[in-house]
Amino acid sequence: MARQLDEQIAARFPVGQRLRVLDVGMGQGTQALRLARAGHKVTGVEQDPEMIAAARAALAGEPEGIRGRVRIVEGDGHQTGVHFLPGSFDVVLCHGVLMYVDEPDALLAGLARMLAPGGLLSLLVRNAEALAMRPGLAGDWSGALAAFDSATYRNRLGIEARADRLDALTATLAGIAAPLQVWYGVRIFTDTVGDDPVLPPDAELESLLAAEERAGRIDPYRRVAALLHLCGVRD
Repeated sequence: MARQLDEQIAARFPVGQRLRVLDVGMGQGTQALRLARAGHKVTGVEQDPEMIAAARAALAGEPEGIRGRVRIVEGDGHQTGVHFLPGSFDVVLCHGVLMYVDEPDALLAGLARMLAPGGLLSLLVRNAEALAMRPGLAGDWSGALAAFDSATYRNRLGIEARADRLDALTATLAGIAAPLQVWYGVRIFTDTVGDDPVLPPDAELESLLAAEERAGRIDPYRRVAALLHLCGVRD
């Protein structure tokens, strides 16, 4: 996903431009720190105290110049209008958040308002059209059959979550003036890998990533990905 995001940033902004990035639901700060290291100014919004502590600890290990480019705001993604003015950011990330939001339209509309004209909105969501894939590949046939008619699932943490459909999100993005420009599949061949896998040798890992990246761009593979990465651009 990071490669996909970098590709879209490179395609839409001048080389070397230091972007204003908002990362809603920043978690432990993986993307925020990566973009700060690339020279961008990043504001992360997070409400989970444990995630905030992890992000602050990771940030503390960075050089002063990078620490100065990251701001952490404790809060909910629905409250962006309280903390920031409309049009304050060039890039808004919302990765792995919508699956925990029952009615995401209001959240998405608020995120779109944070974007300057031409700004990039990057979403990572669970793919409702592929919910049967993981139980099916694991031989859980009753789980696979139930998933065909459901838009909810239990994630690896045991939490009930919600998945999204590409056509519905496409319509939503058009309605909030950040129409979909491109979308990718994420975790096509690797969704059944455990949470703490032993990484293969470098050459094999690079081949794995290349296969995932290529499959994530083309049908029919991307349509059965566990996750969808959607990129909209503010009108």
